[in-house]
Amino acid sequence: MHYFTSEQAEFLKEHVCGRGNVELTEIFNAHFDLSLGLNQIKAYKKNHKLDSGLDGRFPTGHVPANKGVKGAGGWEPTQFKKGGMPWNYKPVGSERVNSEGYVDIKIADPNKWRAKHVLAWEDANGPVPKGHVLIFGDGNKFNIELNNLILASRKQLVRLNQLKLIGDNTELTRTGVIIADICNRIGERKRATCRKENINA
Repeated sequence: MHYFTSEQAEFLKEHVCGRGNVELTEIFNAHFDLSLGLNQIKAYKKNHKLDSGLDGRFPTGHVPANKGVKGAGGWEPTQFKKGGMPWNYKPVGSERVNSEGYVDIKIADPNKWRAKHVLAWEDANGPVPKGHVLIFGDGNKFNIELNNLILASRKQLVRLNQLKLIGDNTELTRTGVIIADICNRIGERKRATCRKENINA
């Protein structure tokens, strides 16, 4: 069992809004150099009544992936034939919004889904490097244009969240990544100087 310190509790309180459980767990672990599981963060949120404000619903104006498909909206006499597909079957290529607020796309049967923005980025750039995440430059998880997806290391992500450098403007967020790098390097130099002074003391 993990006992949350007051600093960790404050961090979760400050960063829960607008973030799904997966993202919140990632930045929490990166910030405190821990490896807590998703269920531990979910349980803490529930026990302390922390609300992200996300409800998993489609945003206004969202066009369903099966719009215009015959039989998609109503009952058909042949829908429940013996040996047929279940009523809630989603074909490969279908989309959904998961509990973390990300758009998923079905890539294989029976039930294999992946984040749409990750697939789009990987199609153009190859696999996301280990220890890195993709962030939305304008903060909108439904804007999956390549120029809105920014690759960041977990260390950069922690600093971006600390300094609130992820906004609603992609170019400013990209500048924020540079600032995060600078701050991280300053921090590394300070720690190196401090260690050297302790050794020489």
